[in-house]
Amino acid sequence: MKIILAPDKYKGSLTGIEFCNVVEKGIKSIISNAEIVKLPLADGGDGTIEILDFHLEANYIKLKVKDPLFRPIQASYLFITQTKTAFIEMAEASGMKLLNSNEQNCMNTSTYGTGELILDAVKRGAKTIILGLGGSATNDCGIGMATALGYKFLDLKNKEIIPIGKNLSQIEAIDTSNVNKTLKEVTFKVACDVKNPLYGQNGAAFIYAQQKGASQNEIIHLNKGLEHIASIFQKDFNVDIQNIEGAGAAGGMGAGSIFFLNARLISGIDLIKEIINFDKKIKGADWIITGEGKLDSQTLSGKTIQGVLFSAKNYNSKVAAFCGDILLAEESLKSLGFSYTASIMDKAIDVEDAMLNSSKYLYEISSQFAKFIDHTTI
Repeated sequence: MKIILAPDKYKGSLTGIEFCNVVEKGIKSIISNAEIVKLPLADGGDGTIEILDFHLEANYIKLKVKDPLFRPIQASYLFITQTKTAFIEMAEASGMKLLNSNEQNCMNTSTYGTGELILDAVKRGAKTIILGLGGSATNDCGIGMATALGYKFLDLKNKEIIPIGKNLSQIEAIDTSNVNKTLKEVTFKVACDVKNPLYGQNGAAFIYAQQKGASQNEIIHLNKGLEHIASIFQKDFNVDIQNIEGAGAAGGMGAGSIFFLNARLISGIDLIKEIINFDKKIKGADWIITGEGKLDSQTLSGKTIQGVLFSAKNYNSKVAAFCGDILLAEESLKSLGFSYTASIMDKAIDVEDAMLNSSKYLYEISSQFAKFIDHTTI
């Protein structure tokens, strides 16, 4: 029996790789001869570097860059020498995880450090750069990143502005004369599952800035800044960024990636599956076991589990989901294509117990599942 393990992480509890190790032990405690293939996944957000490192022969490149508040930190990205491909998580240099709670305010943060990571990869000869947008602390439309790459943003007095969110509305001109020329030789792909436009009620500021520390008045200011820079893109460069799906991702980094890097936005899970050759590896599988912290309506919006279900249908493989919590009705789960589901919250006393003892409960779920499939195949 061939069983594929293809989970996302349980955020704050288990990585996808840890999930695979626990589930393998649980299944093999009942079916010792099961063929287990570990294919942990990610959707381009936090933790994607670890997943790609698991699958690929890549090198960690470490260097000093600026954090969201321009302080020096050490950040890393993956570089695959054979294919000259780099994978950069913007959260490594520009993420919320780098700031204390009292420092989190996307009025004052910048993507400059992400630009420094990109510049280093370009100098190393990268021909393809894949950028993951999850976990950002910023709302600067990528002007910080662009500044690190040689763009200059000038105010009414022709002075260069500090590239942070609150200064977007001060930009009167974009100077491209010193932009790194090698950028044109690099293909940029951006892992992005957000559909939001750049500005407006469904844009980057109104939907995401509050969770990045901005007040209501600051959100209005940030939204005006995003609208303002979009008007410059349109007026001076004839680029209508607002109507591109995903432009509002990561505080406008979706728009910034398109405009400054000529990048293509791609579903994160589709991109990761392509990189690791997922569909070829699942061929002939009897079961695919996936999972994430919470299975709910958001799961159907381009997340890892949806990507697994899509691939499984092509090969008629049954899909099981082991999740921290499941908030969908049984009928919905069956209609989506699940043949088996189990939740840690059904075993745990409360959320704290579930988080602390995820491995124990996941092992129990896995062994129970193995008994179920062992019985049904007799």
